[in-house]
Amino acid sequence: MVLKTPSIYEFGPFRLEPAEHRLLRDGQQVSLAPKAFELLVYLVGNHGRLVVKDQIMRAVWSGSFVEEANLTVAVSALRKALGKTESGLHYIETVPKKGYRFTASVKEVGPSEIIELSSGEELSRASSILRFEPHGVSSAAAAQPLRLSEEDGRESPYPGSATGPVLVLPHRVRPEAPRLPIALAAVVLTICVLSVAGYFLYRRRVAPVHTPPVQRSLAILPLRNLRQDPNNDFLGFSLADAVITKLGSVNSLTVRPSSAVEKYRGKVIDPPKVAAELNVDTLLTGSFIREGDELRITYQLIDAKTDRILDRDTIDLKFERLLTVQDNVARQIIKGLELNLSPAEAERIKPDEPVNPLAYEYYLRGVDLMGRHDFLLAVNMLERSAGIDPNHALTWAYLGQSYTSAASFDFGGREQYRKAEAAYERALALKPKQLEASMFLANLLIDTGKVERAVPLLREAINTSPQHAALHWELGYAYRFAGMLKESVAECERARQIDPSVKANGSVLNTYLYLGQYDKFLESLPDVNESAFVLFYRGFGEFHRRNWDRAAKDFERSYQLDPSLYAQIGVALSHSIARKNSEGLEILNKVETKIEQRGVGDPEATYKIAQAYAVLGDKNSALRTFRYSIQNGFFSYPYFLKDPLLDSVRPDPQFARLMNSARQRHEAFKTQFF
Repeated sequence: MVLKTPSIYEFGPFRLEPAEHRLLRDGQQVSLAPKAFELLVYLVGNHGRLVVKDQIMRAVWSGSFVEEANLTVAVSALRKALGKTESGLHYIETVPKKGYRFTASVKEVGPSEIIELSSGEELSRASSILRFEPHGVSSAAAAQPLRLSEEDGRESPYPGSATGPVLVLPHRVRPEAPRLPIALAAVVLTICVLSVAGYFLYRRRVAPVHTPPVQRSLAILPLRNLRQDPNNDFLGFSLADAVITKLGSVNSLTVRPSSAVEKYRGKVIDPPKVAAELNVDTLLTGSFIREGDELRITYQLIDAKTDRILDRDTIDLKFERLLTVQDNVARQIIKGLELNLSPAEAERIKPDEPVNPLAYEYYLRGVDLMGRHDFLLAVNMLERSAGIDPNHALTWAYLGQSYTSAASFDFGGREQYRKAEAAYERALALKPKQLEASMFLANLLIDTGKVERAVPLLREAINTSPQHAALHWELGYAYRFAGMLKESVAECERARQIDPSVKANGSVLNTYLYLGQYDKFLESLPDVNESAFVLFYRGFGEFHRRNWDRAAKDFERSYQLDPSLYAQIGVALSHSIARKNSEGLEILNKVETKIEQRGVGDPEATYKIAQAYAVLGDKNSALRTFRYSIQNGFFSYPYFLKDPLLDSVRPDPQFARLMNSARQRHEAFKTQFF
């Protein structure tokens, strides 16, 4: 006996296999989003007929909260995937104000699979799905049907283990009906049983296959200033940042952060090359021209794999309406990439409240200056913006980040930290759960010894946006401070998996160093030679491997590029290599004094000062700065246990007391969060 599964359809060069959720073109599989595939099956199954929009929405999006735009997007995706027929027409015809019609000739070529049952199996399999009860006979008295195990169809010893539904059909005997010969009755019964069995097998095989949505990766590059007017250069980077921020909460889209695209300011773009560098499948590039109060923005959305333009547009607007750019471009990106947003995502990316035009211009200028690492001037611009319009949440978020950066990198100190925390709190009061403010505040809390307050903020933000790489990286940073080293690596590697540019952008995965995995630490570093921060850490890794010459060269180059806090620590360690301990100690004393006077945070950096003191032989200073580091929130106890740079101070009784303090806080953190 033969049971048939659903039909296969052929049209043009295509073969559609609904049961396998597969579309082939000349034998090659065509990738389609799940809803687009379901729509294609529905249209092909009704080929030649008009199907109205309401019918399609009920058939394909039944029970989902979606708008008619989803249908338009899905049809557009299908047209792009199918191309045109030999006659140059689209496979799917739009009937204005009505619906759609699949116009191509479709051939139904029969079953995609045939199941042959031996005569001994037929009634056995069928009876697992169907049983007859004579009319008037109770269920208890009826014979128990044979049950099949899900794995191989053999008889199962467990009652009630049938994999399919049981259908009970009462058999009513009519006195006047003539009796059929027993053999003929058996044939009729067999046909009925297997027909119903075939129906249920069909239903199981054609059930829609729901695969996860395709995760698109996108880089929004700075717009080129065609006039090359320096006074308007800020628009190129800051408008790109505005769109990046807008799309940050769309979970089906991974958007590269502004820090990853900053290096492409003002450059002529080779899309395939840039896409490869940023490891994305989609690029948005564009340019702008400003003439007085008139602004024209031209952009295009490019599929980097095929070098195909998915969407392009020109926006003409008055300069005072800059705020609308991010909404327009974000909406077009969502349309061009055919993304289906959840109601929560749609709510998060809805247009912002109006902002004073001058305040918004100052905001954009401040964002641009932050990208250039000119933090003090960025503070000036953002303070002006907040003074004109104090109700724009993102202004406060970026102002807080500017304060934090100025405090850490420019020795701004405790006053800047205080202002930063107040700015973040203001941003969250205006817009609760704003991702940027939550993430920036968490970073500040970690750097100022309040890591226990940072973790809940980050975990809540990740629950909202699980594909946001920077949030995972920040959580890994928090775990590192608290000594949860394996968990820290897992979060940081997750961030790099979501967005490989996290590594390329200069982020350093310190935890490998803390685990003693020096080779892996060096392999994890970004391959850049002009970053003072990365060069310091490369030298630091080589220092741990006792590759002294290479370490000294990296430390010296780091200092030449930027004599920042870390670079100065590197130079002090370089002096230890050259046996110039007094010179190294002099540098450390000056750095420590400046930290104490200005109240600079970053207890992890202070710990590195303690390491350098210990290497240079000043045990008292090493223990003093070690205590400062622990008291200010760096309590990575498992790292302290094995750190070879502190070996010279381990015998001191004071060291044991400090280790006990770090252990207690580490264990309390572990109990609270794990």
